[in-house]
Amino acid sequence: MAEAGTGFLEQLKSCIVWSWTYLWTLWFFIMLFLVYILRVPLKINDNLTTVSMFLNTLTPKFYVALTGTSSLISGLILIFEWWYFRKYGTSFIEQVSVSHLRPLLGGVDNSAPSSAGAASGDADSSRQSVSECKVWRNPLNLFRGAEYNRYTWVTGREPLTYYDMNLSAQDHQTFFTCDTDHLRPADAIMQKAWRERNPQARISAAHEALELNECATAYILLAEEEATTIVEAEKLFKQALKAGEGCYRRSQQLQHHGAQYEAQHRRDTNVLVYIKRRLAMCARKLGRTREAVKMMRDLMKEFPLLSMFNIHENLLEALLELQAYADVQAVLAKYDDISLPKSATICYTAALLKARAVSDKFSPEAASRRGLSTAEMNAVEAIHRAVEFNPHVPKYLLEMKSLILPPEHILKRGDSEAIAYAFFHLQHWKRVEGALNLLHCTWEGTFHEVSVYPKKELPFFILFTAGLCSFTAMLALLTHQFPELMGVFAKAFLSTLFAPLNFVMEKVESILPSSLWHQLTRI
Repeated sequence: MAEAGTGFLEQLKSCIVWSWTYLWTLWFFIMLFLVYILRVPLKINDNLTTVSMFLNTLTPKFYVALTGTSSLISGLILIFEWWYFRKYGTSFIEQVSVSHLRPLLGGVDNSAPSSAGAASGDADSSRQSVSECKVWRNPLNLFRGAEYNRYTWVTGREPLTYYDMNLSAQDHQTFFTCDTDHLRPADAIMQKAWRERNPQARISAAHEALELNECATAYILLAEEEATTIVEAEKLFKQALKAGEGCYRRSQQLQHHGAQYEAQHRRDTNVLVYIKRRLAMCARKLGRTREAVKMMRDLMKEFPLLSMFNIHENLLEALLELQAYADVQAVLAKYDDISLPKSATICYTAALLKARAVSDKFSPEAASRRGLSTAEMNAVEAIHRAVEFNPHVPKYLLEMKSLILPPEHILKRGDSEAIAYAFFHLQHWKRVEGALNLLHCTWEGTFHEVSVYPKKELPFFILFTAGLCSFTAMLALLTHQFPELMGVFAKAFLSTLFAPLNFVMEKVESILPSSLWHQLTRI
């Protein structure tokens, strides 16, 4: 009975949604017709006359106050909308409309699945649906304790935004926890630790978990947030690797015994991959670049489907440091594919390799006289494609904008991705003689007219509220300065506005019999 009642309610809701989606015009005309039919018993004409008499008795001061208040309210809405847009990159009114009103009106959310959801290993099917313009975890993100906190110690300011840290907390809960954590005391403590906002509370919880058991995720948290040097972080990650490999082997044997064991194995896989990747990054930061390259290659061979970690971008940066350009080209040939989500690292590294072949002898004056050679044209087109993908990068590579610490999350094709790329790859561009000169010439549009996609336009509601605020403020000023003239203008405007409605009402009254209401009451 309960299921039948639920099904009936769902059908009723779907019918209502459908009617509101497609039949709203018919409903509107029906309501107008009913209002017209009921105008006599509802005394609509008398009420309109009363309202008109009341409005005629109002003084110009009232209209000044009315328009001034409207201007103030719309101004406050404009300020809030602008602040929300600057902070979150979207309109608050538009977001509320899409999130809450659109489902009620039968809209469907077509947003792509998040990158964290690809942890199940079904990477091939998710690649096609992943949008390029979305927030991703920065593959080269710094260590909080050993690197980000240095900025805090020197300046007293926080290097990461609350929004960025909140996304990291969601990632940690997705990758490092599972539904069976409550069965193991240490994992249960870490499950709460990843939700904790206070860094010291998270660190204390990690130590508490280690007192109970060798917990890999506890070592990860300490390596990321408590270790003050890369050497300390590497030691903790090695301890985490020892604990993580034991958990991975045990869960691998039990993964087919049920859904809970499968979820636990998936979590242990994510933990192991994360640890090995961070160990490779530690080796890269400590100058053991060849060792880091080997660790990354082994990791990519062992877990080829976990592409959401973007380990190939770490590998590309390490190979560029070794100046192993042939190996870089081999990696690009595998990952610079149209079916895979692109990134600034892939696009600009491909452009760097093409530029390297011609940049040392390139001269814009000579190229303008004789034209571009085939190799130069290929380099220019590669740079052009990279700039098309992310137009923010050249200003950082050419040092026209100051670099800051890269965030833990980046927006593909956005300014944050450009900062993260230039922070790690500027040195590689400087190492190739003439590469930055060729980039500068191409970016300025010497040979191509460069697109500025994605161009971030102001949301409609910001423009609307700005216009409304300006218009009502102008009305308030004019009403205050010229009350009699504005009164005449207002009456003329209202009479002109309602003239079509009055014309339609007269035509309807001449067509319909005057006794229609009495005939309906008899029925």
